[in-house]
Amino acid sequence: MSPTAAPGDASTALVDPATAGADAQFARGVEALKAQDTKTAITELAACVEAMPSRVDCRWELGWAYSLENRWAEALAQFTEVQKLKPDQPDLETALTQARAQAELAERLAKPPEPSQRPPPPEGARVRIRAAGDVMLGTTVPEGHLPPEGPDGVLAAVRPLLEDADLTFVNLEGPLCDIGETKKCRSPRNCYAFRSPTAYGQALKDAGVDVVSTANNHSGDFGELCRRETESTLDTLGIGWSGPPGTVATLERNGLRIGLVAFHTSASCNHLNNLPTAKALVSSAAATHDLVIVSFHGGAEGAKAVRVPPGKEKFMGEDRGDLRTFTHAMVDAGAHLVMGHGPHVARAMEFYKGRLIAYSLGNFATYGRFTVTGVQGLGMVLEVELDREGRYLSGRILPTRQHGEGIPAPDPDGGVTSLVRKLTAQDFPLTGARISEDGVISPLEKPSASLQRATP
Repeated sequence: MSPTAAPGDASTALVDPATAGADAQFARGVEALKAQDTKTAITELAACVEAMPSRVDCRWELGWAYSLENRWAEALAQFTEVQKLKPDQPDLETALTQARAQAELAERLAKPPEPSQRPPPPEGARVRIRAAGDVMLGTTVPEGHLPPEGPDGVLAAVRPLLEDADLTFVNLEGPLCDIGETKKCRSPRNCYAFRSPTAYGQALKDAGVDVVSTANNHSGDFGELCRRETESTLDTLGIGWSGPPGTVATLERNGLRIGLVAFHTSASCNHLNNLPTAKALVSSAAATHDLVIVSFHGGAEGAKAVRVPPGKEKFMGEDRGDLRTFTHAMVDAGAHLVMGHGPHVARAMEFYKGRLIAYSLGNFATYGRFTVTGVQGLGMVLEVELDREGRYLSGRILPTRQHGEGIPAPDPDGGVTSLVRKLTAQDFPLTGARISEDGVISPLEKPSASLQRATP
């Protein structure tokens, strides 16, 4: 009962006008958020906060409304006030962490980058990159989903493909940690939250992995402490990583300074759907690196998600990005190679302004908790060679296929090569990569003028 309520039956309790007004503003603000009308939501929720500054619910929802508008300093201010008023607010740590990181990134990118003092790279310098898609070598949750032969056995057959490169990349689909609890699922038996033991990181190192993306929808499955343990584990192993807001992995190869910037459709990471900030971040990386690689986790998921549609993709109600617009913007901002993952199937490839865009590398090594039948079992190691200016020299698809619980092996039938050739012809008839039967990738030399649009 409100402090101003009259005694007696609660149904006759009096509510003061300020409380009633704030209640109405809160209700309208929440409805506006549900309708994705963030401007109205901010107006209503800010009025609620002004009327009753101690209302945690109004501040909490206002913080999320500001975050949807990428107004991170204002979102951080609201979440900070929530922390003072209600320190045990559920999900507060996550909200504070991402708002603080995004606000700091926006402040950093507002300043002009310092000019590079590096000498130009050596004449004739080049780098051969190999990249694979989703990797999850086993999870402790739920029980019974760790490989009995250990993580080395999962990668044994494909290790030669990963090792043979100047730089090898994978998407780390889940954290490496031994702590934390997940709030993602009600029942652990039906839970798609992943947590691989920290010891499994050594298997990645031993297989030749140099750098990973932690920008995906599983990196935070067990909270911020688990995320930080993942980063510490990778640091100890000497494996570079990019994922949280503002992070860029830097590696030196053959006299070239190479930056990897990884994106995901979430504000907990470098945010794919915040295009102005994404462009600024890649442009900043290009100013301080000789070569820039962009990886992104986006798009719908599943066997039916093999196409790259124009416009935004939705999955389970989430905005999974306008990937054609995003990838082209990354090249415009200075990326020399753009690689996708997340749909759990391979997708088409195209060239834009001479830069290769691989829209999804597919599942690679996903033990125990993934569907690996049909097209979802097809993966690849993508090999790309770039010169010191980032120009594309050569590339090829090295096809793989997962067996059993998710054990990858080279695929002599080249199933993924045939699939990507078909999808590329359908989705990018004018700009698609030319892919030979044995997987060699080259730009389409003379696109036919009669091809006006993607095949439906």
